[in-house]
Order: sequence, then C-alpha cells, then structure tokens
Amino acid sequence: MLESRVKRPPGRARQEEKLAYRDLGEFVQKLEKEGELRRIRAEVDPILEITEVTQRVARDKERLPDSVGPALLFEKPKGSRVPLLVNTFGSVRRMALAFEVNALDEVAGRIQGFLKMETPQGLFDKIKMLPKLAELGSFFPKSVKTGACKEVMHHGKDVNVLDFPILKCWPQDGGRFITFPLVFTKNPETGKRNVGMYRMQIYDERTTGMHWQTQKHGAEHFRRARAKSPEGRIPVSVAIGADPATALAGMLPIPPDLDEMMFAGFLRREPVEMVGCETNDLEVPANAEIVLEGYVNLNEMRTEGPFGDHTGFYSLEGDYPVFHVECVTHRKEPIYLTTVVGPPPQEDYYMGYAVERVFLPVMKMQYPEITDVAMPAEGIFHNLMIVAIRKSYPGHARKIMNAIWSLGQAMFTKVIVVVDHDVDVHNYNEVVWKTLCALDPERDVQFSFGPMDTLDHAARMQDYGSKMGIDATRKWATEGFTRPWPDEIVMDEGTQARVAAIWKTLQK
Repeated sequence: MLESRVKRPPGRARQEEKLAYRDLGEFVQKLEKEGELRRIRAEVDPILEITEVTQRVARDKERLPDSVGPALLFEKPKGSRVPLLVNTFGSVRRMALAFEVNALDEVAGRIQGFLKMETPQGLFDKIKMLPKLAELGSFFPKSVKTGACKEVMHHGKDVNVLDFPILKCWPQDGGRFITFPLVFTKNPETGKRNVGMYRMQIYDERTTGMHWQTQKHGAEHFRRARAKSPEGRIPVSVAIGADPATALAGMLPIPPDLDEMMFAGFLRREPVEMVGCETNDLEVPANAEIVLEGYVNLNEMRTEGPFGDHTGFYSLEGDYPVFHVECVTHRKEPIYLTTVVGPPPQEDYYMGYAVERVFLPVMKMQYPEITDVAMPAEGIFHNLMIVAIRKSYPGHARKIMNAIWSLGQAMFTKVIVVVDHDVDVHNYNEVVWKTLCALDPERDVQFSFGPMDTLDHAARMQDYGSKMGIDATRKWATEGFTRPWPDEIVMDEGTQARVAAIWKTLQK
C-alpha cells in the first residue's frame, strides 16, 4: 500500500539525510527500515480492541523504560479501508528519527543557536548574520496551489468521518475520538494562524466536539469571535497525519506570536507547503493524509466526554463547541494517524520528553541558573517538574518556582521540586533521597494558587486550584539556617585509585 508513496520525485533525492520527510508515508518507510514498526495484518476493531493491542505492546516490560514498544500499523482496521498508525513516536529513538537527528540535543542546540542571535552593532556584524537570517527566512510556510491532501474530495452529504478508523479507546469513553489532529483557526482580530492539538469526539458522520480547553489559543479565538458576533461562526480546518515535524507542531509550547508551521519548517529544515482549503480561507499542510473542513457555531455547545485521558483517569463530561464538517479531502491511499492515551507511560510521554529536551535551552536562556529539568512519566506532564539550579542567593529556589509558574504551559505545573545543580534530575532515586534529606516541610514548602490544567480532576474547581513548590536545595545561613550542613559521603580519590589498580585481581 505504501510503495507508491515512498519514492521521492526526480531531483528530490535525499542528500545525507538532510532533506525533510516528504510525508507520513515516508516516515513509515523509515521506521520499518529501522526495525521500529510492526504491521498488524489481521482485522482488529477500532472500538476498544486496537487500544488493547497497543496496551499489551506497551506493557512489555522488556521494552521499558526506553519505549512503549514499536509503532503499529493496523492494515485492516474493522469497518474501514484506511490503515491506522499508532504508537508512532513511542520512544526516544523514534522522536530523534522524527526530527532527523541522532539525538534530541541536536535540535536543542539549533534552537539555542538562534536564540543567541544578537542585534548587529555594525556592518561587519550584519554581514556575519546574513547566513543565519537567510536560513531562518527559508523556513516560512510556502503556499502552493494544490497538494496530495486533495487527491480525493467529499462535499455535503458525501461527507462521513466514520469512513476512517477512529478509535474508541476505553470502555467509559463517550464515543470515538480523533486524538492526533492539527486544528487550524485564525485570531478573529489579527488574522494570525494558530495550530493546536485538541481531541475531537465524533457525534455523527458530520459533527464532532472541539475540546478547546479554557487556556488554549483555540478557545481564545472562540471567545473573541463570540464577543463580536454571538450568533456567528468561525472557520476551522483539521489536518490528520503529515510529515513528523508538522504532525507534532500542534503540541509544541512555542510563544503565541510564533507561527507553528514556521517552527515546523525550522525543525524539518524545509518550509511546510500549505494549500488553501475548499470551503474556507484557511490553509493546511499540502502533504496531510486527511483534511476536515468546516466551522464552529459560536452559540452552539454540546456535552463532550467522558474520555480516558493521559492522567490515567477519565476526564469528565463538559460542554464544548461543535465542529460541523462540510468537506473532507484526503490522499488516494491515506494513513489514519492516531494515538492512545491512558495510564502512563504511553506514547505521549515520549512526545513530552522530546518537548522537554528540545525546549530546555529556551528555559535556560530566560533563567541561566537552571541546569536541567525533568518531568517523570508518572507526573503526567503538569503534575511534577524537577528543576536543578546553580543556587546563587537566598530564596533562589523560590524565585525559580514562581518563574516557572509564569511560563506558558508550565503555569499548570502542580508540584515543582527545586534541587541543587549536582543532583541528577533524571535519577529519581537520587532526587527522592536528596529531596527528603534536605527538606524541612514547614520551612521549605510553598503553596500558590492559579490556573490548573482542565484535565486535573483533583483541583477544587475546574481550571483553578493550588500548586506546591518544594525547596530541596542546601540551606544557607543567609536563609536563616544556623546549623552546619553536612557533607555528602564520598570515598576519597586516593582510595578509589588504589582499589582500581587491583580491581582485576580481586575479580579472579
């Protein structure tokens, strides 16, 4: 099925793996070549069964913690002619393959390089910056007249989103959900594009829910438009499946004034080709597998949920806008890209880990004292962040807590633990040990109130609750700690060297 799609057009051959994946099909080919993909040729039902198969792969303890098993291509999902791809990004290695790097630190290094671009002071500085500025300019999205996403078109009564193998993942889910969409909207005041990843519950063949959480940009566009014209509508288009960098763009925590498609171009080192929709003025990636075009009425809400979420619990029912699908376009041989969320770790953990690694330089640029950050899988992204800092003054740890709570999506972080720079934040045994040994609960725990993740069912109110910061750094006299702070037990270098010299003889 994929063979007709993986051959690159003449004159577009890869050179030293520097060119971006052409589309999702080409990435599938790469995963298969690298032994990272398993084809499921038996018929499997998208209603619960595909999730169970995916979970059994994920629970293979021999593969953890480095992955949740291979990517899975279900070639014959029951009730659909469209193959389904899941667990695509479920390992650190596959995330590196997605960004076409050997290690995620390479992406972080590129971001850091651009962040360090300073305003040129003279002619010589301006000349030196030209190559970087030219490279940055080459990443802006490129409008094209048509694309593979328009090979097949359906309008009006011919539209049926259930032609695709949309999953019902868990028994108490309110229905089937699209879980890996790129949702395109425009700010009704500025016209600026936003791309977000929001789950979409299927109500029927031509309507879905639009899970715009309160703090998301899609919800902001909805509110601004409704304030101007409560009885109006806003255009919405949804792309499903694209080259990896583009497919992941909707989940990246980039600044609100930065175009997600431009940043996707930066990640893939080639501009994203965008094509105009058939029924509205939005553009979508020309290489997308499937595109849903339509609108959201500003005065229409409908019950959405429950949904088995990445917290490992069901997120509760709520009222959300309704997306009306007017047109569906897709490739002749599309692949339906989806993901399963649930008890951690799942595929989304590795996607989150990549975001953590890639955007650490951004955090360091704002707060150079930060040396490393970790968000354990069990912390479900927003529940726990461990931060290592190079402490320089009294109260430094508390300053960092408050700073993180002011950073974009980091504002949802329920618990922040700040440790000294010599603590390995990725070694959770060490973190727990040194945190508990440094902690006086009354002195070192700080509580704060603010916005919470909509999915946090423990918050006292939806979208609002308390957060906790823990100062697990060594305490100084200038912080009111008058007792001596003991040294950590470490063997002296001389003894280590002497034992190392005789170590082989001791093994006999």
